[in-house]
Amino acid sequence: MYQNKIPITFRKRMILYNLLIIVCIAFLISIYTYSFYKKDVIASEAANSASRLHLVASRIEIACVEIINIVQNCAGRKSLFLTSALSGYNSRSSEESSIYAANVLRDLCAISGYNEYIHKITVYEKDSLFIQAGTSYGNSYDAEYIMAAPWFNELLNKNMKEYALTLRDNPFPLNAKTIPQLLPLIRPLQYSKKESPQDAWVCLTLSPKLFQDTMELLSQDRSVLILTSDFSPVSSMNMESFPLADIQVFLNAHPETTGHSKVQLSDTDCILVWERLSVSGLILCEVLPLKSISMNPGVIRATLGLVFISSIVVGFTLSFLFTRYLARPIMRLIRHMDVISSGDFSKNPDIESDDELGIIGRQINEMSAHVSALMENRIRDEQEKMNLEIKMLQAQINPHFLYNTLDSIKWIATMQHNAGIVKVVSALSSLLKNMAKGFNEKVTVRQELDFLDNYVAIEKIRYIELFDVEISVDDPALYDARIIKLTLQPLVENSIFSGIEPSGKPGLIKIHIFSEGQTLYISIHDNGIGISEENIARLLTDTSRVSRNYMSGIGLPNVDRRLKLVYGPEYGIKIDSEPGVYTCVTVSLPLEY
Repeated sequence: MYQNKIPITFRKRMILYNLLIIVCIAFLISIYTYSFYKKDVIASEAANSASRLHLVASRIEIACVEIINIVQNCAGRKSLFLTSALSGYNSRSSEESSIYAANVLRDLCAISGYNEYIHKITVYEKDSLFIQAGTSYGNSYDAEYIMAAPWFNELLNKNMKEYALTLRDNPFPLNAKTIPQLLPLIRPLQYSKKESPQDAWVCLTLSPKLFQDTMELLSQDRSVLILTSDFSPVSSMNMESFPLADIQVFLNAHPETTGHSKVQLSDTDCILVWERLSVSGLILCEVLPLKSISMNPGVIRATLGLVFISSIVVGFTLSFLFTRYLARPIMRLIRHMDVISSGDFSKNPDIESDDELGIIGRQINEMSAHVSALMENRIRDEQEKMNLEIKMLQAQINPHFLYNTLDSIKWIATMQHNAGIVKVVSALSSLLKNMAKGFNEKVTVRQELDFLDNYVAIEKIRYIELFDVEISVDDPALYDARIIKLTLQPLVENSIFSGIEPSGKPGLIKIHIFSEGQTLYISIHDNGIGISEENIARLLTDTSRVSRNYMSGIGLPNVDRRLKLVYGPEYGIKIDSEPGVYTCVTVSLPLEY
């Protein structure tokens, strides 16, 4: 039942996963298509807007150039207004000459084609010339009004090549309420002999109506704004819902001559298109709300539907064929793995083929052919290795120790004729009895210390009280703690033969037993010759250095290895020494009772 369900479930899952991937891909393609289409539509609309703005900008720039030419002609051509009467060589009256000059000024404005937008043009030379023209009525005090305006000196002292238009307050009281702001241009009369430019100048004030009328060339549903170079609004159309301050900040941060960029105005995503005029300094910009840009949803829906249907049909067909081809060898592998799990490691040629799954099947056959023997050999080898290591570490009894002991008994019997013989023989008998019981068992600290006492008694007689041993136990309960037998004897033996005996003077061996947490510590401290720092580093790693003069023949590295085998790598021996002063060997092992 289980095996019959697996291929169906696998096939369904594969088809589902493939379809899911294909749907995701189709969705991403659709998103990309829609984004590309939207980006293209926005770019196209921005380009159209830039073309419209450029058309309007060209007309405005032409108008500004004509207006500037009028000012330049009035400021630079003295012969434009002079008649023989004005120069003193004609019999015409001064009044006739003034009328003639005013007519010339009006004709000059009319020839430009922008006469209706010239609010007033005034040519003034102190005590000699004062004429006016334009759509607004003149006044004999107009020159005084102009010179009293706060912007008069600023504009008069501008560079002769600077003609950037700025929006200023209307200086003429008669129509200041109906036309509150104008765009003035002022230039000093270059041919005048007056010492101060304020005594001879020409002033042309341009009406903002010029820009409003020019914007009528555009569709009336467009949102267009015209600003001066200092971002003052001159004219606008359908800009009520867009904050002027945000547009001013944006344009101030983008000094490019032309461009378009996505901005957010009044929580509405928009495209802002702008163009700066080189002569007048005016800035034309159009705001295109993205929601007002037509995306042709019918085309998008048709494209998305076609992509989805095509992807699902192709994906389902490929998924069906792929899962059908893949499921069969996988099922053969699964059945063979069930056989292996039951304990049958026989070879199955049906799962081998030339494709990737066949390679897997071949490897499974090879592994199943060796796995049983490998497991048995591994277990046997590890067990044998552990037993051999422990036996080799623990069961090393050096016969030379017995020879030395017997030699001690002979000398005692010969020289002393006292009970020392009984003591040595008793100690030796006790040592041999304990060793004969084996080395794998664990004993209490008290038993290990008793065994150590017998060994120390023999060595003291041999070396004629060359050393003393002091034992301190922090907690009496530690006497019942369990350790591996024959742990302390090799360490004390090392202190005697490697530390105290080479020093040639009496020594003291201190054994301190204490615990910290769940760890038992035993330190063996001697005041022998010590160990150099470089020797400490390799002492615990060189297991071949075993002295044949020792009782057990077990060196410090073998004791350390023995403890790690039994208790784990975090336990063992630590050595601290200072040459010529002391050596301290500390044993750490789990605290067991």
